[in-house]
Amino acid sequence: MLEMRGTIELQREFFKESKKVIYRDHEFTASLFRYPSGVEAIELTNSRGRMVVLPYMGQIIWDLEFDGTDLKMKNMFSQPKKVNAIVDTYGCFAFHSGLIANGCPGPDDDHELHGEMACAEMDRAWLEISEEGISVCGETEYVKGFGHHYLASPSVKMMKENSFIEMNMKVKNLSGSGMPLQYMCHTNYAYVDGAEMKQSIPDDCLVLRESIPAHVKPTEQWLAYNKKLLSGEETLNVLNKPEMYDPEIVFFADKLDAYGEEAEFEMTSPDGTSFFTKFSTAELNHATRWLLHNSDQQVGAFVLPATCRPEGFLAAEKAGTLITLGAGEERSFTVVTGKK
Repeated sequence: MLEMRGTIELQREFFKESKKVIYRDHEFTASLFRYPSGVEAIELTNSRGRMVVLPYMGQIIWDLEFDGTDLKMKNMFSQPKKVNAIVDTYGCFAFHSGLIANGCPGPDDDHELHGEMACAEMDRAWLEISEEGISVCGETEYVKGFGHHYLASPSVKMMKENSFIEMNMKVKNLSGSGMPLQYMCHTNYAYVDGAEMKQSIPDDCLVLRESIPAHVKPTEQWLAYNKKLLSGEETLNVLNKPEMYDPEIVFFADKLDAYGEEAEFEMTSPDGTSFFTKFSTAELNHATRWLLHNSDQQVGAFVLPATCRPEGFLAAEKAGTLITLGAGEERSFTVVTGKK
């Protein structure tokens, strides 16, 4: 393991509207600034690109660019908003979905879309600098009287001379009894016309979502297209029918550990640019593919690694995919993602 060179403890008062460099070396620059909305941000750059992280707001990764390519979905937000629900600031590259509940709430669920962690207020934030790269790290303690109590410790590392990042989420149950755990690493990749999607698991492991969440408003054209996908009359490995991906098209893959210890998914554009995501199937045994194309939002989320399907708390409980963390137990999830 490469030795850490040092840590920079961050304070909220360090963040001003004008960007200030807090660290620089021959490969990296770390700058702090605050958006007009009041949201604090860290911009990390290496020789390949840039990443913007919101250290006090769920450690959302707002922007990610490598080799002049923007990896983030097209969206309606010019800046992050100070909000409690991710849907009110849906313009980021990635966020942490969960941790007590995750995904789209079902009709009988009472949790927020994508859970309490997505926009959680972080208690502290710091930078860790090593020979390998720079990590943005943070902690937030979730505690409710008569409820659950945990410590979440997300981090994201930008690598030296590389065009990918490593996202990590560690959660420790601080209560004296068990707590439910649902987690998804929600990476909102750009939609690339004509891109081909492939993965280390067989194509037929990806099954079309048949439930229709509350935020999806079906059209006749969309319902007909879904029927063709279900019957096998149509396949969706290439993004070549954008008019059919409104509203969203979602696929699920379960029990990924049957196909190997590591899963890797890719999306390659016609010009050869390729994005990838890889993760351990022991940690994240489920995956979702989320595709959407309209005038306001365009996303080619070729994989969202998770501990369960994102259909809400009760659906995971019913499917037997709800993890229980024992008193004092800790789990860690790591996802490597970026441009090849």
